[in-house]
Amino acid sequence: MSSAAARVEIRAQPRQEVALDADADIVIFGGGAGGGKTYSVLLSVVQYAHVPEFSAEIFRRTTPDLMATGGLWQDSFRVFPHLGGVPNQSALRWTFPSGATAKFSHMEHPNDRFNWKGAQVPFIAFDQLETFTEDQFWYLLSRNRAPRGAVRPWMLAPCNPVPDDDPIGGWLRKLIDWWIGPDGLAVSERSGAVRWCVRDGDDLVWSDSREALAARYGAGRPKSFTFIESRLEDNPALLVKDPGYRSRLELLPRVERERLLGRNWNVKPAAGLVFDQAWFRPVDAAPRGGEVRRVRYWDKAATPAEVARGEGAHSAGVLMSADGSGVYYVEDVVRGQWSAADRERVIRQTAEADGTGVDVWEEQEPGSGGKESAEATVRNLAGWSVRVEPVHRSKYERARGLSAQAEARNVRYVRGAWNGAWLREMHAFTGAGREVCDQVDATAGSFNKLVGRASAPVLVDLAAQPAPAVRTFRAGP
Repeated sequence: MSSAAARVEIRAQPRQEVALDADADIVIFGGGAGGGKTYSVLLSVVQYAHVPEFSAEIFRRTTPDLMATGGLWQDSFRVFPHLGGVPNQSALRWTFPSGATAKFSHMEHPNDRFNWKGAQVPFIAFDQLETFTEDQFWYLLSRNRAPRGAVRPWMLAPCNPVPDDDPIGGWLRKLIDWWIGPDGLAVSERSGAVRWCVRDGDDLVWSDSREALAARYGAGRPKSFTFIESRLEDNPALLVKDPGYRSRLELLPRVERERLLGRNWNVKPAAGLVFDQAWFRPVDAAPRGGEVRRVRYWDKAATPAEVARGEGAHSAGVLMSADGSGVYYVEDVVRGQWSAADRERVIRQTAEADGTGVDVWEEQEPGSGGKESAEATVRNLAGWSVRVEPVHRSKYERARGLSAQAEARNVRYVRGAWNGAWLREMHAFTGAGREVCDQVDATAGSFNKLVGRASAPVLVDLAAQPAPAVRTFRAGP
């Protein structure tokens, strides 16, 4: 094969080129899933891999995020070898013939930011910026420096929409507020516009003019920002390679769909958005037969003191079944506030009524008390298939898969005295935190066990690209 035939070409798509060529210190590249935001991080390294003094730190919040199938580290092997890059697997670092480096790092805990104390990094990328804290972002920006001025320091931050009250990424929505309209959608004529800001005390002061801020605060103070919207339509390579990608986004629960497909920064889980009671259809009985799988999932809550006062959450056990047709049936809900002994008695009686053919699962609450309670239930149900599940994801995350199936009208409920209370709680659920949701938790738990996973799948926003090849988009500093 001739050298010409073996040549490959690294190529950015139009919206990626806008982000790569943006004349700003901080480029926030945000919007819908599948627009090529993540891949632009790798293309940014391509621009400067020929500069000996160049180095890059590329962050995901956790190491598993970096190392996942289809993640940034894995995908770097599609590009960097064509630049002569040599990988160091243990250090998660690439070294290029010029001496330039690109390192992949995590910052799982807020104080991990101090691991870069004293560092000078010309290029910093936060992939999925909405998963990082405000303190992590601003601290790493202070490390965004170029030794000897060989390259211009800059930062690229791909992200997906989150509302302003998101407990982790809400600060990001506030930061880019000027670029987002009242309806939560990016203002098209402002996408790519550069603004300047300085920090005055605890407040950010913004201006369209660097000179105006420099005159008031000093020439070296202003930093330039831009926000560039990303859309699925900006990545035709992905749509050609994976024509079903859009349809999978369309199957997401409403909140995720509005964010990842609709690109809306204002959408929040709210009553009727996660679950609408109109999505659930009543039936007189659930199917029976050899193909039917049945699971009872228990969410145990409330301390004895709370029970005595009539306070605290309830305990709930939800029986759910599936016959393999893609339809799920909520057959029964048992719910109440009981002492620990009475609760174990109810759990045992319920298991006896269900029969040993029903798998029993229990959510294990955090701490030693949760572990002891789970062990008590396992001993209590000797002879049944009973398992305990420590839960780490949020209530909303665990409910996402069930929400998508409910909206598709694939969830039925068997008529019974428990229906009213269950429907009201499902409809009112927002996932915001302090709300009554024991029946939601138990229903989502049963569903997730029926479909064989602990929580709803997480879509990886990684754009498909043409065959890798070498191109320098912007040479020099």
